Amino acid sequence: MAGLRVIAKGAEADLILDPDWNGKRALIKRRGEKRYRHPQIDREIRRLRTLHEADIIHRAKEAGVPTPLVYQVDADGASIVMEHVEGERVRDIVNTLGDDENRKLFRLIGFEAGRLHGAGLIHGDLTTSNMIRVADRVVFIDFGLGEVSKETEKRGVDVNLMRRMLASTHFTKQAMLFDAFEDGYREAMRTEADEVLARVDEIARRGRYIEKE
Repeated sequence: MAGLRVIAKGAEADLILDPDWNGKRALIKRRGEKRYRHPQIDREIRRLRTLHEADIIHRAKEAGVPTPLVYQVDADGASIVMEHVEGERVRDIVNTLGDDENRKLFRLIGFEAGRLHGAGLIHGDLTTSNMIRVADRVVFIDFGLGEVSKETEKRGVDVNLMRRMLASTHFTKQAMLFDAFEDGYREAMRTEADEVLARVDEIARRGRYIEKE
């Protein structure tokens, strides 16, 4: 265990950097025990969620969406060993890029999100915190909330989260970035895009109504 370093602690899992996992720089995602659950139930929940996340990553990669390579899955240990993606987190670079570069980046993000949805996959946390730019690619990470679905509502919730995140985190560039995202999403989703984007507007209206209440 020498050299291992916890780089992030989440509600469900810890991320541990292993600088030399079989000669590779790797990231270990480990789901910790939840004391409030019965031990047997807890083990099964963590086992199933670990297998599910690894499956979603595999399906996304099959669909052509850049994701980390999965090196090893330990279902009983509730951990996934995967590639440590070396690049720039999109959240951290938006304000350093010019408009043209941002449009190109978010069109690509929209295209990859569309490919994900077109393959019947929902990311579940579609934000710039979970995207890493590596050269001319954008790698999607953290599929812990992902699921298999082609429901318009779930696709709409995914895209609406992106729009809300842009409004709160990158608000000065929100309109430009989401327009570029939409362009890429339409290119990938083709005829299905209109229905999803209309649902995004509906979901946003619902949210405003609830806030006023």
